[in-house]
Amino acid sequence: MGNEDDISSAVLGDEGSRGIVDHLHEAVYLTDEDRRIIYWNRAAEEITGYSAEEVVGSHCYDSILNHVDASGLELCTGHCPLAASLSDGERREAHLFLHHKSGHRVPVAVRVSRFVDPVTGEVTGIETFVSDNERNHLMQQLEELGEIAYVDPLTRLPNRRLLEETLESRAQEFQRYGWRYGVAFVDIDHFKGVNDEFGHAAGDAVLGMVARSLSSASRGGDMVGRWGGEEFLVILSHAQLEEVGRAAERMRALVEHSHMLFEGRRISVTVSLGAAAAEPGEGYDQLIERADQAMYASKRSDRNRCTLASA
Repeated sequence: MGNEDDISSAVLGDEGSRGIVDHLHEAVYLTDEDRRIIYWNRAAEEITGYSAEEVVGSHCYDSILNHVDASGLELCTGHCPLAASLSDGERREAHLFLHHKSGHRVPVAVRVSRFVDPVTGEVTGIETFVSDNERNHLMQQLEELGEIAYVDPLTRLPNRRLLEETLESRAQEFQRYGWRYGVAFVDIDHFKGVNDEFGHAAGDAVLGMVARSLSSASRGGDMVGRWGGEEFLVILSHAQLEEVGRAAERMRALVEHSHMLFEGRRISVTVSLGAAAAEPGEGYDQLIERADQAMYASKRSDRNRCTLASA
């Protein structure tokens, strides 16, 4: 987008300029020197799910958006880019994951800066962000084509049928061209306890939250789908075991740092994962079996972890 100083001048100016910023595609919010949010535009509402009324007046260190990096490190209370820019005046850019009101994580490209009014000396913190998610194109295309046979109706992810067809294609590519691929098998920890304590409607909402967080943490060319029940499968193209393991750990961390409110009660879950990369001559069913066994090893090791499958 354009110069953040211009945005600050416009937003703090007349109502007409404020309306212009409200119609930008980029999310914009402003804070005072103490990081109290004083403006929140419509794009920020759309990307985060939080209305201006819910946010304005709070402080960004109240962790409403609860920004985390790819490792799950929470930034709002100790490593905040906006706080750093307010302190030293430097502009910063980052790729982060914010907490959506619905509970899942949303990947965003963030830019922060500081504006100092030349007349009054008043300091304003400026953050702009846009959705950084390239992973929904396949599902949009399938739905537009009416291919509902390939879509899980609850999570809107690829279903087991599409996952298995994709695995067959990746296995053939590996055999013909040597393009190695991998999988991460994902299981929600203590999911039965969620259903027992909160009810099946809450369980369905948790499945949706985890599905969206896993999708947000995946690469653009990968596929995240629902294998069945509370199990998900991630197919990673052109990936060695180390890459599969890093991706799986990123997904684990983002799910761990996601939460949702259901009927006023906070719900959070963790996942256990098993990661495996295809070996020469191995069918995808054998690959899935190794990843599944690795996932159960994670379960036996107190859950909320990723285990790499041996060859």
